[in-house]
Amino acid sequence: MDGHRPRDHPESRVIDVSPEPPVRSGDGAALELLVHGVGGATPQEMLADPYTVRITGDETAAIYRRPVDEEAEAHPERYEDGPVPEAYCWSNLTSGNGTRALWLLLLPFMVVNLAHWMRPATNGLAKTQRLYGVLVRLLALTLTVLLTAGACEVALDLVAWQCAGAAGCADDRAWLGFLSAARDGWWAQPGRRLALAALLPAALVGLLWYLSNRTWSAYEAQRPPTDTVPGGSLPGPEREAATATDATDAYEGPAEPTPEPAPEAGRAPTVRPALARPGFWYGRRLVARLRAAHTAAGFLTVAGAVTGAAARYDRGASSTARESVGWLLQATLVAGALVVLWVVCSRGRSERRRDGTLDKALISRLPAGSLVLLGLAVVYAAWSRPGWISSGTLPGAITFPVLVLAQGALVVALAGAALVLHRRAPHARIALYGLGGPAVAMLACALAGVMTGGVAQRVGDWLDGSGTPGMGEGSIAGPPVLLSWQAAVIPVLLVLLLIPVVVLAVRTVRTGRRLAPVVEAEYGSREKQVTPDSVRTRRIAGARARAELTDAAPWLVGLVSGATLLLGIGAVLGAWLSGDVPGRAAEGEPPLIQSIADTAQALGSWLIGLGFILFVTWGRRAYRDPSARRTIGILWDVGTFWPRASHPFAPPCYAERAVPDLTWRMASWTARTGGRLVISGHSQGSVLAAAAVWQLREGTRHQVALLTYGSPLERLYGRWFPAYFGAAPLGDLGREVHCWRNLWRATDPIGGPVRLGGEGDEPAVDHGPLKDPLAYGRTERHPLPEPILGHSDYQADPDFAVERAALLDRLPPALPAQRDGTATERRSHGSSGRSSA
Repeated sequence: MDGHRPRDHPESRVIDVSPEPPVRSGDGAALELLVHGVGGATPQEMLADPYTVRITGDETAAIYRRPVDEEAEAHPERYEDGPVPEAYCWSNLTSGNGTRALWLLLLPFMVVNLAHWMRPATNGLAKTQRLYGVLVRLLALTLTVLLTAGACEVALDLVAWQCAGAAGCADDRAWLGFLSAARDGWWAQPGRRLALAALLPAALVGLLWYLSNRTWSAYEAQRPPTDTVPGGSLPGPEREAATATDATDAYEGPAEPTPEPAPEAGRAPTVRPALARPGFWYGRRLVARLRAAHTAAGFLTVAGAVTGAAARYDRGASSTARESVGWLLQATLVAGALVVLWVVCSRGRSERRRDGTLDKALISRLPAGSLVLLGLAVVYAAWSRPGWISSGTLPGAITFPVLVLAQGALVVALAGAALVLHRRAPHARIALYGLGGPAVAMLACALAGVMTGGVAQRVGDWLDGSGTPGMGEGSIAGPPVLLSWQAAVIPVLLVLLLIPVVVLAVRTVRTGRRLAPVVEAEYGSREKQVTPDSVRTRRIAGARARAELTDAAPWLVGLVSGATLLLGIGAVLGAWLSGDVPGRAAEGEPPLIQSIADTAQALGSWLIGLGFILFVTWGRRAYRDPSARRTIGILWDVGTFWPRASHPFAPPCYAERAVPDLTWRMASWTARTGGRLVISGHSQGSVLAAAAVWQLREGTRHQVALLTYGSPLERLYGRWFPAYFGAAPLGDLGREVHCWRNLWRATDPIGGPVRLGGEGDEPAVDHGPLKDPLAYGRTERHPLPEPILGHSDYQADPDFAVERAALLDRLPPALPAQRDGTATERRSHGSSGRSSA
């Protein structure tokens, strides 16, 4: 953001915030820590000042102040009328440079990772929880194998086996001349062509390993700075909880929320939510293990494709030596695959403690061993076989049907586990009755299928010239039959999707008409002499109606996932029963059926290829266009909040940097000054703020007020991730912070109420819906038409300043700061820290 400015520039210098200021007393200054939402924001925009000073942090994520607030701690008397504003900017964690746009190609991996965190909330059923995690990790593994198999299909089958083996295809492409079987060169033998082509999918796996290892070093491998707090170390029980060995690490972590150790002897422990566990934002060990396993799975997939074709030929030849080597190599590959499965299934996340250990032998030897096996497979395939001729498709096309059936079975099993967990603790607000995780996992499989199948279909169409792949009109056989059937069901899926889309559109129009008189009555009661304006009324009512579409998203996702599962099963059955592409399978049928089959196959092949091209095009545009890169970065702001718990090749979790940053800033401020603090989060920033508050020590939590606006905490996260943001965890958060206020609008399609009532004299957390727009028509106060703000500009609402001031008034006065932190601890132990409104 300011990396090109000189270090002595007033906008870029870093201010020393070492935690050793002089002791002070009195109310002192209050701090408002602002956290922006998705899409990012500059510190100048957040602080409403063209000049800002970086207080702490780096170019990736940092905290800024206005120049006049640079020495606020030394002059608290200047801030009697308002808090010191600070801006935490984290947008570069997700949408910083152009290379981040390439993460769009990792979208299926990111989506399947979300399925892990959508586990329903429950009490007990530890084994079922562990089973849920294992099933998601296995699904993630199939996506890696599918991506690698897709690369093998293009490089090994379509190019090296089919095109190079057919004179009509190879002769038209000069770059394939040295591989052409018709020229009888050294590379003309099919095994040697396969050995050379195996470099492409192997390089793809190596690239994924490199990207994962690089982001792992920058995110997961960075230890959260929570072993000590400014002014002293953690109390004995908390320090032991953060470092003690947990016997349940081999599974998914504790079945129940972790109890927080009592800071004083004899005090009953309190139950802590999952997001408050010490190791929640430290997935170093698991990601390293999964990276090794997925890398090995990729290399073994390539080795299996190369070895399988050569071994099949050798079993029909007269060479006993080659046949024995082939059997031995295949058995070794099966043993390696079993090791990969054991690594994936044997250990889940460790959250009760920050596990700093690494399985060094595993994470280094497993990928290296699989790479050695790949090298042996390449050497074996390059063995001279003069009589070997490539024809048809590459042996091993059964890989795709097996993968599709395995994914379908895993999704069904995952749905069964989710239903069992949901029935133990049902809640009306949970999306799809707890089936959100399986539905999203199914979408991840569909996205991976579109990407891999799209590449294969487009390459096959390109190599086949004017012929349609699989129809026998060109010089090559084309991709496997299943890929053509999967492409043919895409038009059917799109037609089925038109039904819920039309229903939602009609419902939105009817809702807007129903809300029109409500809008006129509402503004008529607030503004005297309001003349009804039908256009203005329709716009406001329409904005509210469209905002309600968010609540229908779970059912739309469920319908798409269910239809995808059924159509996928139908594609497998069609390919298996007919053994041919849809166009040829329909030959001899009535003209209408044959026409539908031909159209579905051709249109589906075009659509599936178009889908992949759009992925590549968006990625390229985002690489060159900062505005487009910022738009795509919004996807990662939402999708990469969660740690990589199931797929190591997914884009990294920015919260593993942002949450410790915010936690440490709040802890350092309260320990250094003893002052009041309001953490103010908009949209996704409110999720980061809540996660950071959960990580605070008990005494610090009672010194903090939380202000959220446009927040998806309950509307999106609470419904889709009930085990972590459901009613019970949010209720705990409301009781633990000193005070909390949530602002929302009826026109906001993302933010909403958190649905927490006040306790005793405490007011309810929600304040809303706020008035939007601020004025219906032109008034003396608003002479120009006021815009419908929706999800943006909450700070422009007059209620924002009022609610922030009320939160500051409810916070207790500052106490003298002690470097050993005893004053803070004494206050937190003496009372809950809460006060009435």
